Amino acid sequence: MGYPMARNLLKAGHQVAVWSNTASKAKQLADEEKATACDSPKQVAEQADCIFACVGDTSMSVEVLTGAGGVIEGAKPGTIVADASTIAPAASREIGKKLAGKGIHFLDAPCTGSTPGATGGTLTFMIGGDKDVYEKTKPYLENMGKQFFYCGASGLGLHAKLTQNLILSNILQAFNEGMVLSTKAGVDPELMLDVLNNSAAKSGLISYKAPFVFKRDFTTNFSTKWMHKDVGLALESAKDLDIPLPLTGMTQQMFRAAIAEGYGELDMCSTIQVLEHWAGVEVRRK
Repeated sequence: MGYPMARNLLKAGHQVAVWSNTASKAKQLADEEKATACDSPKQVAEQADCIFACVGDTSMSVEVLTGAGGVIEGAKPGTIVADASTIAPAASREIGKKLAGKGIHFLDAPCTGSTPGATGGTLTFMIGGDKDVYEKTKPYLENMGKQFFYCGASGLGLHAKLTQNLILSNILQAFNEGMVLSTKAGVDPELMLDVLNNSAAKSGLISYKAPFVFKRDFTTNFSTKWMHKDVGLALESAKDLDIPLPLTGMTQQMFRAAIAEGYGELDMCSTIQVLEHWAGVEVRRK
């Protein structure tokens, strides 16, 4: 997602320095859109007033922002760092504290919208941190997204994002179970979707994902492994807050089963295949 997000900043007329763990991606963006390719996050920070990070997990954010050769070593006081990654809220707060020690402002700014949203500049951002810093950052965010929710203090943007993905993953698991049940019983899947779309069970996620399932297209928009990661972060946060999440715990196990079956890199709607194999049926268009 970071590639199209950076490209949208470039298309808006900003000067953008880029780094990627996959160096060829940074070079490609430099060649295509006249970005400045850098050899390290530190080098990016040396050239930037506002820095955005979009990486896969907590350890990557810690390394890129506060590790050796990271942003913290190159950013000048007053620089704004906004982390669009979905990571552990507690770790994000620690990153913010370390950056603050160098006079660097920090926002947690996780986004949703998957690859299509990143490409089209229609992402939704949930922001935690100082509100004045957010207001200074918003003009850049508007080049990458269309909806913005200021959630409050540091870490609360991440809590909002994890709550959203917790609900999405549980809805998807309910869809998987229901569609395997109805298909096994003999109900046409497209008829079942029509029933759902015209009832209180209607869901934007289901309406969007179901046609891909029916045509067996599991091309990745948001992968099984990344949703599994986010569900795990939600469960970790729940443990910290002494909150039981029994349904989410079961959903995590089903996503883990899908990864064990080899679906980790596929879109998260591929998780239905676990139940299909157990039931001996495929939910597909007739």
